[in-house]
Amino acid sequence: MLYEAYEMQRSFLAGASALAGASSDWMTNPSNPFSKSPLTPIFASGLDVFAHASASYGKPSFGLPTTQIAGKAVPVIEKIEAVRPFGQLIHFTRPKAPKNQPKLLIVAPMSGHYATLLRGTVERMLPGHDVWITDWADARQVPLAFGTFDLDDYIDYVVDFLDHIGPGTHVLAVCQPAVPVYAAAALMSAEKHHARPRSITMMGGPIDTREAPTAVNTTATQRPHSWFEQNVIQTVPWFHPGGGRKVYPGFVQLSGFMAMNLGNHLVSHWQMFKHLVDGDEEHADSTKAFYEEYRSVCDMTSEFYLQTIDVVFQRHLLPKGEMMHHDERVDPGAIIDIALLAVEGEKDDISGLGQTKAALTLATNLPDAYKTYYMAPKVGHYGIFNGRRWRDEIAPVLEKFILDADARAAKA
Repeated sequence: MLYEAYEMQRSFLAGASALAGASSDWMTNPSNPFSKSPLTPIFASGLDVFAHASASYGKPSFGLPTTQIAGKAVPVIEKIEAVRPFGQLIHFTRPKAPKNQPKLLIVAPMSGHYATLLRGTVERMLPGHDVWITDWADARQVPLAFGTFDLDDYIDYVVDFLDHIGPGTHVLAVCQPAVPVYAAAALMSAEKHHARPRSITMMGGPIDTREAPTAVNTTATQRPHSWFEQNVIQTVPWFHPGGGRKVYPGFVQLSGFMAMNLGNHLVSHWQMFKHLVDGDEEHADSTKAFYEEYRSVCDMTSEFYLQTIDVVFQRHLLPKGEMMHHDERVDPGAIIDIALLAVEGEKDDISGLGQTKAALTLATNLPDAYKTYYMAPKVGHYGIFNGRRWRDEIAPVLEKFILDADARAAKA
């Protein structure tokens, strides 16, 4: 019943949001005789904030029509290269870009948000790289006839997409996909797969959540597995294409994350209100853009969510050397020629310091020359892959890492 109640509330708030937005526009319209009142900006701004906070948001677009290469605008074309029931592979082609730029597969998290959450990541890497990204499907849009999707399937998709792109590909895994990408690399290395990645960069990933556990980790471990199955798994209503599918709804995860940092979110909206009152549309629009993306949520299949809780957060099977992919053990020791970069944020409250770095230790047969670690000072979880610190400080580390990996491969 929770999903149905949410849909009813969403429908109600959609109407209230539209009314508040229209009222705000009317109050500031020059034809309104009260628009010049000193109180009007205050009331109009309050309505604007409410309209934005209560609106429903669908899947956003990347909206990256061009990129800058050598000071010139180069067109960018989104091309869907491979389509699977639970995700597709998008290629950002640039017809006028230099040839033979490094191939970079960005593996987006399947964690309640769309791949467009990494828009800033893609935008920063486009000038110097041939960029691809995984675009995971909203589970409520996938009919039951297409079957299930779990952590093993996620790994299969990563292997499949790497095989499609071909040898020499560099991979960037942001947050949650660090585990399946790392597992895929180990499995591909064990079988000497021709398309195993040349390098893997893991950012804020839960490789070993026993290291510096955060509130997210504690929540996952202080309750039995059955609690999650009984309390957060919901059935998609029948009026959606995926009606009847068991899912972990995106709105449930969003509510949890909002509650974790409620004070910060309230401050952000208060600042947005003040910017609107002062007529500072630029800063207000920046906050709006962030929350439009942040509140655009999608559902995960129940089997993927529950298996991730069990394998990654409760039993820690990967760092223990006990993780299985179908019937095969995932052996990090099989990684012998894939360069690894672990990036962590000093202020990360989702993946604590040391959780991602553990990937370097687990690769026991990988030479130290292939391992790189970077801790971003004063950076939180989202700042690792988005914003000024990402663009100016972290991305250059990634770019050098990729160039070094290519240079090493050229000498081999």
